[in-house]
Amino acid sequence: MTHNDISPSRRNLLKGMGTLPFIGAFAALQAREALAAGGASALIDSPYGPIAPVNDLTTGLPLLQLPAGFTYKSFGWTGDTMTDGKPCPAAHDGMGVVLARKVGRSTELVLIRNHEAHAVSPNKFINAFGAYDTGASSAGASTVLGGGTTNLLFRDGAWVSVTPSLGGTDGNCAGGITPWGTWLSCEEIGSDNVTASGKKHGYVFEVSPDTTQTTGQPIVGMGRFAHEAAAVDPATSIVYMTEDSSGKSGFYRYIPDDKNGGYGALARGGVLQMARVKGTPNANVAGALKGDAYVLEWVPVADPDQNRGNATGPSGTTINNAAGPFVQGWLQGALRMNRGEGIWYAQGKMYVMDTSGGSVARGAIWELDLATQVFRCIYSSPNTTVGNMGDNLTVSPRNAILICEDASTATTDAFGYGQRLMGITQGGDAYIFAKNNVQLTTSQLNVAGKLDALAGDHRGNEFAGACFDPTGRYLFVNIQTPGITFAISGPWAKGPL
Repeated sequence: MTHNDISPSRRNLLKGMGTLPFIGAFAALQAREALAAGGASALIDSPYGPIAPVNDLTTGLPLLQLPAGFTYKSFGWTGDTMTDGKPCPAAHDGMGVVLARKVGRSTELVLIRNHEAHAVSPNKFINAFGAYDTGASSAGASTVLGGGTTNLLFRDGAWVSVTPSLGGTDGNCAGGITPWGTWLSCEEIGSDNVTASGKKHGYVFEVSPDTTQTTGQPIVGMGRFAHEAAAVDPATSIVYMTEDSSGKSGFYRYIPDDKNGGYGALARGGVLQMARVKGTPNANVAGALKGDAYVLEWVPVADPDQNRGNATGPSGTTINNAAGPFVQGWLQGALRMNRGEGIWYAQGKMYVMDTSGGSVARGAIWELDLATQVFRCIYSSPNTTVGNMGDNLTVSPRNAILICEDASTATTDAFGYGQRLMGITQGGDAYIFAKNNVQLTTSQLNVAGKLDALAGDHRGNEFAGACFDPTGRYLFVNIQTPGITFAISGPWAKGPL
């Protein structure tokens, strides 16, 4: 992924405020005074206490820094043997708990995990029942596409198995869970390239916990662009989606024709739309301060599969070489953010991460109230210590936000160097919950039964795929490289997570 930035836009207290009768002049004044008092988030002490290296209960290695009382078990490392006898693919990314079930006296969880791989050697192809593109990649005849998903089984607090579930896809970055218990896996590809089998990429795929049900067919109506993540409003089945394309990232939603849900419902057709700020054509919301807010409306995207192009919007601003859906929205005055990344639904709201948004392009979080369509910035990092390019995010069952950092240069803070998991308070401030502490020698890997090729200092590699089980007992998260999945448990009640 790239880390280019664009110039921040001017800041507005609330666009289209006159259309909201429940917000009066006094409330607007209070909001403006709050901004004047400081529109940036701050770093606070963690309610869980300081962090320190903690040994993995599986390998004995100190892979994470965590607060006192927290433990974890690693699983599904790159190269581990899957249920089909083949090695587990690399590049662990977005992930979600799609199914919780009782099996006899046991409780089982099924997680679906993305792999953000691109052109790979044929022996690294994910041989899933649902495989989209089995031809050579556009990178050359000797490579195939190595992206896809794996299903992970977790039973009674212990890891059980990894099974391939989607193959032949490209750069599956994030995605999102559905209310009906499936996973939307998103290809973060913006190219119009065609592979040897005549297929394009940059789509959304639906993956089932039943690996024999996944078709491996893209949902073309949801658009072809550099998809990052997706989240579903359970009241309407509308899917909200982010785009990671530096300086030309739209915010989208897909309104399905079949609103009853269930595997395959989204593929039966729908309408793609792109967000526009009411009263401000082609608004650039990238340079947000905490408290900035807008009212959104939505414009149609007639051809979700359109190729890339250039467009001059009604504001007079020209955007070059943008995804086809973005071009169509831009021509109608749609908005842009810097790099749309994580998105998560909770209690009638969507929480959206702009990785390089905010006043210094280190990250901002937007809250979209689905009832009022007010889009409000609730977190804006003023420096790398407070937040360093959050990527994936999740909301815990107790309604607290946790973000995964993915900066090109990881943060050095009071706990040393490394990428972090950051908690966000209701007031929009941040605290450090965990740090990447993965430093592996060949001898350590040999003892643990892992690949020698995974040796090295990986503390600068991103966290991804953070998600909680429905009870809030376990936090699951990946470190993309060397490719490890963790199940973390501990005294959650000490803080908001």
